[in-house]
Formats: sequence, structure tokens, C-alpha cells
Amino acid sequence: MASNRFHVLLLWLSLCVALADEVAVENMYIGLDDILSPLDSNTTHPSWLSSSGHFAFGFYRHGDGHGYAIGIWLMGGTTNTVVWTTNRDDPPLSSNSTLQLTVEGLLLKQGSDDRGQLYVPSEPAGSASMLDSGNFVIYSQESSSFVVWQSFHHPTDTILGGQNLTILNQLVSSRSTSDRSTGHHYLAFQDDNNLVAYPINSSGTASDAYWAFRDQNIYHGTEVAQLSLDAKGYLCFSVFQCLANNTNQQIKQQNTSSIYRATLDVDGNLRLYEHLFDANSSSSLLVHTNTVWQALTDECQIKGFCGSNSYCSNTSGNARCHCYPGFVPYNNKTSGGNAMFLECKLNYSKDDCETSGGRNYNIVSLEEMQWNYDYPYWAKLMSMEACNKSCKEDCDCAAALYTNGRCNKYSLPLSYGRKAPNASDTGMALFKVPSEYVIRKNTTTSSPKNPNAIVNNRRGLILILASTLGSLSFLCVVFVVSIFFIYRSQVHRFTKLSASSNLGFTEECSLRSFSFDELVKATSGFTEEVGRGSFGAVYRGTIGENSKRIAVKRIEKIVDEGEREFRAEITAISRTHHRNLVKLIGFCIEGSRKLLVYEYVSNGSLANLLFKTKKHLPWKERLKIALDVARGVQYLHEECEVRIVHCNLKPHNILMDELLTAKISDFGLARLSKPELLSIRPDKNEVKTGYLAPEWQKEALASVKADVFSYGIVLLEIVCRRRSIEVNVPSPEEVLLSSWAYHCFATEQLHKVVVYNEDEKQDMDWKTLERMVKVGLLCVQDDPSLRPSMKNVILMLEGWKDVPIPPSPSC
Repeated sequence: MASNRFHVLLLWLSLCVALADEVAVENMYIGLDDILSPLDSNTTHPSWLSSSGHFAFGFYRHGDGHGYAIGIWLMGGTTNTVVWTTNRDDPPLSSNSTLQLTVEGLLLKQGSDDRGQLYVPSEPAGSASMLDSGNFVIYSQESSSFVVWQSFHHPTDTILGGQNLTILNQLVSSRSTSDRSTGHHYLAFQDDNNLVAYPINSSGTASDAYWAFRDQNIYHGTEVAQLSLDAKGYLCFSVFQCLANNTNQQIKQQNTSSIYRATLDVDGNLRLYEHLFDANSSSSLLVHTNTVWQALTDECQIKGFCGSNSYCSNTSGNARCHCYPGFVPYNNKTSGGNAMFLECKLNYSKDDCETSGGRNYNIVSLEEMQWNYDYPYWAKLMSMEACNKSCKEDCDCAAALYTNGRCNKYSLPLSYGRKAPNASDTGMALFKVPSEYVIRKNTTTSSPKNPNAIVNNRRGLILILASTLGSLSFLCVVFVVSIFFIYRSQVHRFTKLSASSNLGFTEECSLRSFSFDELVKATSGFTEEVGRGSFGAVYRGTIGENSKRIAVKRIEKIVDEGEREFRAEITAISRTHHRNLVKLIGFCIEGSRKLLVYEYVSNGSLANLLFKTKKHLPWKERLKIALDVARGVQYLHEECEVRIVHCNLKPHNILMDELLTAKISDFGLARLSKPELLSIRPDKNEVKTGYLAPEWQKEALASVKADVFSYGIVLLEIVCRRRSIEVNVPSPEEVLLSSWAYHCFATEQLHKVVVYNEDEKQDMDWKTLERMVKVGLLCVQDDPSLRPSMKNVILMLEGWKDVPIPPSPSC
């Protein structure tokens, strides 16, 4: 406790120093009669900048693109981040608007029309300034250091470093990321010093609150509660308790500076953001934006996230809103799940509540539901069947929640619904819907005007059944006769086809034997070489009536086995079927000539993509390629009929199709290779490039863990976009990629291993980078027992399993 108090006292001292610095620093002052206008010219400016260039005050484009609004925004990045807006619910301003600093305050005009004073300070104004903290201040005419008005005292949805939220103001979310008008939620202090978040149109009572925090060190209102954010990222409640700090950050680059903001976001969640800027840049160059902390991890806990008569579901990891059974969206333009604020209405009229001879109702249920609002108008202990009947017979009952043997009935509108599979206080939600609604949903034969006509008319039902059975019997006879004649025709065609010596190329053949002359013709005499691997050259060709593209590999470095053994190995390879493996189509054996025919993969090898092109490769795409390769290797190790150890996994043997899906080639050829090329004496070129596991050089038997080592090298190359061994590097420690990556990881300097251009700098995903590097380092351990299985590699890359801290690869 004493340590906590000490840290918070340091926080308050830093706030005082920051405020003193604001006064001491020479700011960019705005004099009387200075004018702003959305249109830049010689006499007007669209904004007033802070001395650092990070913040600007002035006109910015309204969210719909029509007109302008006045506010403060954080510069940098592709879009500026608005942190404060004045008169946020006013209509957009025209392009001929002007804003002028006068003695009476800021005067807003649209053309020749004077809209009046925008801000009226407590004393006559003398100057103004946009401070580096993001605070726009107006100074007294008497003293250039005495502030008579400041934006920090009038927050909208954000507080910045050095700003406080007190009982005198509140945060109100924006309607959307582009529309800064009043949104759906607000955060404010109550008289009891609780900081509470509510939906904007709620009653403001405890049943409507979805998040609250109270400082336990404040008693009976003897101290004024406030939420403070300092320039170092500490978000603290009053004196001794902090909600969040900046200790759990992503890896920071060197020579960067941070600006923090706490925002009540559009969805109603309070989040603390860090904006990382390049300290060496003369302009406001935003490097990265990071979410440091958020009040709620599940958006479905936010009341008002979904509108009336809809419920929130987060089972897929994405909070979505859905209409209840019997309801449809108001605008009828959307169906299924929709993000945020979905409003729904009944899909039928309630005017004819069930009476004697009136409308019939059915009950549709939803499991694991919560309704976090108010109290039901009726509640009683009973069975679920009795609860169903009670709601169906009650004109006021739109739905009921049955939980722990208790029936709770609710009328419209239904609010704050949530599907919560892991919660302990959920129940079965029962919705009363007209019987014809269910019939229309499940059948197309009944009439909407008289849905029960078929059920009630027994005579008509018998006639329909009789005619249906007669029709089915006739169709069965026709079907049997047709099958008989089709069978005879197919037998005749098959007999003729079998008698022919030239079968041609068909997709139905799982594996075909080609003649050497056929492949010479298909490849135009092996003239177009598209690649060369450890087992021979690969040539492009076409075959068949449809000119299907193929890739033909001439096998050179194999054991001189008999034809029977070669066919057996190739047949085993052909039984593999996976989207991340190159498909084997056929083969050719004529004496010493042995060739394999594969599907043609159009985008070349992964090596070309990583090392020879400068194409921007987003981090999501890098992770997808890494997962494609991992799934292909896992299939070879664990899922195909015969377990296959690749023994030669590297970017040159990984091909990319037109959708940049990675496909592994050259698998299964290791058992056909000459021994000196494999485990006994590895190929010098292969050892030189660093893909072979250390145990190969020790004449150990090849195992699946050797492929895991090779995959780890490939994964590090995907991350860093450089080869595993590079000679032309600034320092000797960078020559071996695995050792260099571990050094950068251990010293928290992972940014050094990545080669990126300006486009990739904006796209940098540091969490994905760190996770991929850690998995790669686990795979390249010298001790095979320390390497994970490919199944665990996939789980770690997908984020389903924690990645342990890897030891040094050479330990």
C-alpha cells in the first residue's frame, strides 16, 4: 500500500511539472483578430497548430463529407484522430465560415451572418494558444499567462495527458468514428463519487449501469473524485488508485515519443490509447497506435450496444447484434447479425391479441440468455411448460426468461439482451410468436392468409396424400427404367474406351502414366524451364484438349531402383490430398528416364516472393503463408496414409498459387534420393543455406523434428524477408538469422530484424511479429526434443496456445 501511494504521489508531482512546463514553454500564440477558415488562402488558415505539430485546432471535414466542424485533432497517420469537438450536435458549417479571436472570445461567422460568440471567456481575451498537450487555451488581456478559458474544462469523448474528468463534466461517446455528434453512451461521476457508464437515453439508475468504479480511499464525499490522465500514460482515479498504466505495452522502437488519450469509444467502452510518434521526424509521423487498457473485454457487457428488441452475441469473438425471433430490423435492409445499435420491430401486428377464436401463438426459445435490465412485470416459480402456457395466454407478455425454476415475464420493448454461454446466471428465453410465422418460416406450401387450412381440412389432406403417393410411384418407375438404359449405355461406352490404346488426359484419373514422347510434345522439347530443385529441373507445359497447364520435373538425383519400387513410391505420394500440397498428376518411366507431372502453380516460389520482389507483404498475409506451410507439413507428418518426412523444406520448394496460397512441393522424394544427398552426407548447398537440422550432420536418423527445424528457419525468413544466412550484413552477429533473431528478441529490439518500406511501416503488427519470432526460435532448437510438434506450432501461431519464452537455439 505504501508503494502504491508513493507511485501515485509521483504521478501528481509529474502532473504539476507538466502544467508548469505548459506555461514555461514558448507556445505558438494566436493574436487578436487572427482568423481561421476551411479554405486556405493568404489571409486565413484552416487550423492553428501546436508548437510540436502533433495537435491542431480549427475546421475539419464533417463525417458525411458535407460541410465542416470545429475541433481539436491529433495529427499523423492516414486519418487524423479527433479528440475534441465544439457544438457537436449543430449542423455542419459551410466552406465560407470564419473563426476569429476577439476581445469577447471566439467569433464564428458564416459568410456575412454572425452566428455569435463561440466561446465566451470569464475575462476579456488577449491571445490564445494550441498547447502541445492538446489543450486549446485563451489568455487574459491583462496577463498573457493567465488562462480565462480552456478546452480541457469541456471534454467531449476524450481526455488527454494532463486533463481531468471531474463531477462537473462527463464523457459522451460519438455516434460513429466519422460522425462526432452525441452518441449512445456517457461516463460521469455520481454524487457518491462512483464513476459510472450508462446508455445515453437510460434512466441513469443502477439497473442501467454497465461499468462503475469507486475509489475506496474517498469517504463520505470529503474529497472530490476525479479521473486523471498524465503524459506518461497513467490513468488514475483520485489520489491512490489507478485504473491503467503504460507498463503492458508492445515493443517500442527507439527514438519514439508517446501521446496518450482515454476515450469513451463509439461502442461505449472506455479505452486508453497510446500513439507512438517518430521523435526524429520533423513532421508528425505516427508510427503505431496501441490499445493499452479497456474497461470491458466483452462488448456484449455494454448495455445499449444493441438496440431495443435485439440481443448481443459474442460467441465468434466478434460482438454482433441479432433480432429476436418474431422481430425484423427497422430498415429491413439487414438480416442476421449486425454490429452495434441494431433496432428491431415486431414482424406481425399485436392488435389481435389471443382471444376466444383469435390468433394462435407458438413459443420459440433461445438458450443461455440474459436480460440485464429492470425487473419483470410478473415472476413466479413454476415448470417451463407452465411458463410457456402462461406467456401464450397473457396479452402483455412478449417474452419470458425461465431460469432456476422461475418464470419471469416481460413486455415490449426488450432491452439489454445478451447471449452468455459461459455465465452462471443465464436462462432459457421464450418468445411468443404467431403460429403462422413459424409455418411460413418452415414451409412454402401453406397460404399466409389461412395457415391452418391444410391441417383442419382432413378430406383435402387425404386427397393430397393420395395424389402425392401416386405421383411418387410413377416417378419411381420412370427413374428405374431410366437407370437401366443409362447403365447399358455406359457399359457400352466403357467397353469401347477400354479397347482404345490412347486414353487421353482426364481429370478422373487419380494418377496417370505418360509416355516420354507425350511429355516432350507437352513441354515443346523441355524448352521452358521454370525452376530447378535438388532433384532436377522443372519445365512448364500444356496437355489435353483443354490445354491444361502442367509442371514436369525431370528426376536426376535418385537411387537406380527398379520400376516396381519407383511406381510404389510415386503411388504413395499420389494418395496425399491437401490444399497446401502441390498435386501429383502422373509420371513417366522409360528406362533411366524418370519424370513426374504436377499441377502448375502460377505465382512462383516463396523464395521469389520474399527475396527477389519488393512487393508489400502485409502481416496478415505473412501469417497466412506461415500457417499454410505449417498445415501442409502437419498433414505429411500426422494425417496422410503414410507418414512422410519432407527432408528438404525451404522457400524454393514452397510454391504460391494465384491467391497466394502456399503449396509444398518435392515431398516424398527423400526415400528415392541417393543416401549421400540425405542423412549420411547432407548436400553442401543445403547445409550452407542453413535449412537442415543439426542432427543430419551427425549422421542421425531423419525424423519429423528435422522438418520442424527447417520450418522454423522458413518462418523466420517470412518474418524478416531475408535469407537464413547473409554475408553482406553490417555486423558478424547478423550473418546467421536464427542467432540474430534471438539476440534481438532477448534485448527487446525486434524492430531490427524486420526489413520494411514506408507502406509496411504503417502496417506493422508488433504482436504478430513477436509471436512468429518466438515460434520460429522454438522450432530451431538444436535439441530435437525441445522443438514443438507442428500441431502445437499451428495452435501457437493462431493464438489458441500461449507461446513459451524460447531458450537460445544453440543451448
